[in-house]
Amino acid sequence: MRAEARPAPVPLVPEVVLPVVADVMALWERTEERAGAPQQPPFWGSPWAGGQALARTVLDEPALVRGRRVVDVACGSGLVAVAAALAGAAHVRALDLDPLAVAAARWSADLNGVDLDVRAVDVLEGPAGAVPAALAGADVVLVGDLFYERATAERVLPLLQLLAGRGAAVLVGDPGRAHLPVAALEEVARHEVPVVGGLEDRAVRSSAVLRLRSAEQAAPALRAPALRPRARR
Repeated sequence: MRAEARPAPVPLVPEVVLPVVADVMALWERTEERAGAPQQPPFWGSPWAGGQALARTVLDEPALVRGRRVVDVACGSGLVAVAAALAGAAHVRALDLDPLAVAAARWSADLNGVDLDVRAVDVLEGPAGAVPAALAGADVVLVGDLFYERATAERVLPLLQLLAGRGAAVLVGDPGRAHLPVAALEEVARHEVPVVGGLEDRAVRSSAVLRLRSAEQAAPALRAPALRPRARR
């Protein structure tokens, strides 16, 4: 990680400096060639569009997290967690199942002079209907760019709805991935996000920040045709 990444300000969130890999896909290919087997993608190597949008919103609207217990799920290199800490959260926990992402998030905390509780945790590992210990007591749950594949989305949504039903505010940053559960969400902000690390097919992604309803709140919408988030006014 230290050999491949360089600290750099995040384009949409220049207040935050992260370790960034110039070409994440090329690093992934080189890693697999050396190992001779499939490897975990280095998702930690770039600030993803959804995470940038979510971090920007947190810094622009610090009341969302100020004085509250915040958990950043699938934190990658910790962009959203760092933003929450800078915005005045009382306690920020950053979770990721990739040990390299955990290392990157700790590096990011050092770079930005903030205190993060960073843990290697797979929040989907436990039994259905149960809140993992690492998420217990969260006032705010932040999720950046996690709805990129069906299997993950189908497991994440019920957990997030359970947390929302217990009173946590759940905010999702997403550039319109294929498996975003739009019927369960309401858009609260939108940003045009510069892409970093060669991860997308365009230089800028329009990314929404969305608030998750509880399962009870979302039920009528889930019975209606799914709609994409509204266009920016």
